[in-house]
Amino acid sequence: MPQDSAPSTFDFSQLRREYAQRALSEHDVHPNPVRQFLAWLNEAVAANAFEPNAMTLATATVEGVPSARVVLLKQIDESGFAFFTNYLSHKARELDANPRAALVFYWPELERQVRVEGTVERTSEAESEAYFHQRPRASQIGAVASPQSEAVPSREYLEEQAKALAARFPEGDIPRPSHWGGYRVRPGRIEFWQGRPNRLHDRIEYRRDGKSWAIQRLAP
Repeated sequence: MPQDSAPSTFDFSQLRREYAQRALSEHDVHPNPVRQFLAWLNEAVAANAFEPNAMTLATATVEGVPSARVVLLKQIDESGFAFFTNYLSHKARELDANPRAALVFYWPELERQVRVEGTVERTSEAESEAYFHQRPRASQIGAVASPQSEAVPSREYLEEQAKALAARFPEGDIPRPSHWGGYRVRPGRIEFWQGRPNRLHDRIEYRRDGKSWAIQRLAP
């Protein structure tokens, strides 16, 4: 865009909208936030939400410098929310040095979001191995061929790396490298947000209290 035609401001008031699809009460939610999350995830899938398991992952350095990106949730149970990545990547280096993270799920189709905060640990070797070999062969190749977060000379370089790996292993699964695996966020806090009219949104917070969860409503 030529510099003289680039806009100098934007009227954000034209983007305002009201939320009125649903309500959320602290009296109706499941006492277990993982069960509540699974109910919402299933509703997002039923609503044809785009990438319903996509989540923003926020990390920070030991100095507190934040970083965020979108990754995909691949496992969830009572132990937490798991995703998989390259252990040499930028986010992995931050998680290993400062093992705390925040997650955000956003489903605009349902006017909902979920926030998760907790501690982080690596998944077991067995879990990482099992998930890696559930992936399509092409995805395995892409994961191994890419030196994630490192500078590369060109797109062609990545494609050549992938071709060379495919030629090296012409059939079957690609061996999982030791630097590829999962992380699990063990939640200490989970918040469910439901959009409501006039910005009086519903916010229900779960905080871990020993082996159980304390539930309260937050002001929007």
